[in-house]
Parts: sequence; structure tokens; C-alpha cells
Amino acid sequence: MERLTKTIKECESLAFDLNFKEAKKWKSEGADRVLVGYLPIYVPREIIHAANGLGVGIMGVGDRKQIIKGDAYYQSYICHLPRGIIELALDHNLDGFDGFLFPAICDCVRNLSGMFKIVKKGKFTRYFDYPQNFDMNIGGTFYRELIETVMADIKAINGVEVTVEQLNHSIALYNKNRSLIEKIYNIRQEFPWRLSAVDFYHVLRAGLVIPVERHNEMLEEVYSVIQNDIGEPMDNIRIVISGSFCEQPPIGLIKSIEMAGCYIIDDDFMLGSRWIMGDVDATTDNPLNALVSAFLEKSVPSSAIYDVDNPKGKRLVDQVRMRQADGVIFCAASFCDPALLDRPDLQKACDEAGVAHINFQFHENTGQFKVIKEQAGTFSDSIKLWV
Repeated sequence: MERLTKTIKECESLAFDLNFKEAKKWKSEGADRVLVGYLPIYVPREIIHAANGLGVGIMGVGDRKQIIKGDAYYQSYICHLPRGIIELALDHNLDGFDGFLFPAICDCVRNLSGMFKIVKKGKFTRYFDYPQNFDMNIGGTFYRELIETVMADIKAINGVEVTVEQLNHSIALYNKNRSLIEKIYNIRQEFPWRLSAVDFYHVLRAGLVIPVERHNEMLEEVYSVIQNDIGEPMDNIRIVISGSFCEQPPIGLIKSIEMAGCYIIDDDFMLGSRWIMGDVDATTDNPLNALVSAFLEKSVPSSAIYDVDNPKGKRLVDQVRMRQADGVIFCAASFCDPALLDRPDLQKACDEAGVAHINFQFHENTGQFKVIKEQAGTFSDSIKLWV
């Protein structure tokens, strides 16, 4: 337990360091090292790692920084995340980053990529537009060209030519990372009291700002400890959280849900770290195609992806049944169009499958958790009494 406590404390410090000191320290230790910041949800960090770079997740400011300048850049009826990130840029928190990737999530993030160009942050800025066609010859060709463009951006900075061996090595490291994360989720499914959702969140988020090798060591440490019979079980229901894949809920909100009698045994927090389900082929002579195929064939369900042939509602119900959960909490950021537009279909699928659910919205800097705790507590009690 002492080892686990030490690791989690370190992760908590890393997870919410808005100056990214560890990442910048890593860069300072090598002349050809580069930092590439990326926004939620997913980019293939393997290509950055293979080019002697560090992909750094920029997940917003939560309640750790007051938003002043950022409010002047956006209208009021959007989510909180982009305002916090432009605040970081204007306050020089992101100085020292070489480039930025803006995955295709919504119009707000698309506009944020243009703002970064206007304020001249980084040596390159790319809107990382996910393919919406999953045919290898169409969406696959588009996605590979996008990956090659990012690799060319990095090479223009540090001159590193990525080899097949380097890319396969990077793929193997991230395969291990996802595997360890999934193993921890599997243990928490059965024994959620061994590692709280808040502590696990800190462990996952820390992995966005440090090299994957170091994060793998942390995950191995956590995994080795929670295999043992530690902690005390409580009479809580088991729930899956859906809708928090982009703007992240405040830690206080996650803690409130747990305190209300809910074990969070699966979620879409830090979804980019789990985006590929299973391993990417790390032994091929064409690792770029392996990354492309993995995206097209093994992506998790997400509101950021148009996926007409594989309904998200069915996959959510399958996830609930696989985890043996008691219900779903739909927990989306206010004004998050992708999550909120998908919610009616997801709720309908839950209703048809007899899966209990409840929903609420949040801002990443919300300080009002009493109502949410009461809602989650009522949800927990109703399942215990009547389901």
C-alpha cells in the first residue's frame, strides 16, 4: 500500500501540472527532442514517439486556473475546454511546445486550431481530421496521408527519419500501455474498492505528460499492488459512465459519484489512452498501415466518429453487460454537441435492453457537486431497492 500511495501521489502531481514541467524537462535533456501537444481525444502517439518526440495531452484547466482572456475568444454557449486551453496559450504555459494537433471532435476545437495559428504557438499546428469512411482504400488512404504529414512536420524540426524498427518499437510500447490499463480495469470490475476511480483517473492522466516507458512502469506498479486483497468492499452499485470523453469532469464530481454509493467500473475518461482495442501489429514491415488498420478496425465507440454500421447504443449495452454493471450514468459536459446529440439514441438502447440510467451535465470547473451527489445517490438506492 505504501508503494501504491507513493505512485498515486506522484501521478496526481503530474496530472494537473498546467506548466508541463516534466515534459519540458524531458525535452531539455536531448537536442533533437520535440514536444507535440494534442487535444482530446485521440492521436497515434506512436508516430511522435518514434520520431524522438513526446505527445503531451492537453486536457484543459479544470478548476485549477481562472479563465479571463479565454472568455474573450469564444461565445458563452460552448463547452469550457477551449477557453481554458487558449488561456494556457496566452499565459505562456505552452511555450516550449514544438507543435500542436487538434483532433476532429467538434467545431470548437476546429476553431481553436486556427486561434493557435493566429497567436503563433508552436512551429506547426495541424487539425487532425479523423476519417469518417472506414474503407481501407478511402478512409485508410486519407488517414495514412494525415499521419505522414504529421511525421514530416516533426522531421522538419529535428531531422529524425523514422525507421520501421523505431516505429514498431513505439507501437509495442503503446500496446503494453493499453494492455496494462485494460488489466487494471478488469481488476477494478471485480474489486473496485482496491483502487478508487479518482486514484485511477490520476494514474491515467499522468500518462499524458510523461514518456510512455515511465508510465508503463507506474502502471505495472499499480497493477502488481491491486492484485492483492486490499481495501474494504462497500454496498455500492457498479456503474459505467458515458459522455466524458473530451472535456474532463472535475475530480470533485468523480469523487461525489463514488461517495454517493457508485463504483465506477468503466468510463470514457481519458478515452484516447484506450482508443485502440487490442494490439496494433508491431512486427510488420509496414507499421504505418498497421496503425491505419487498427484505427479503422479497432477504434472504441465514440461520438467523434460516424459509425453507421456498428451502432453505439448496442456497444454501450454490450459494455454494460460485459462489465456486469448495474446501470449507466450519462455524464457530459454542457454544450458538448457530440455527446449530447448521441445521448437520446444511447438512452433508447438502454431502455430497450432494460439498463437503468440517469444523466446530468457539468463544466470542468463546476464547484456545485451537492445536487449531482444527491442524484447519483438516489440512482444507487433505487437500483438496490427495486432492480
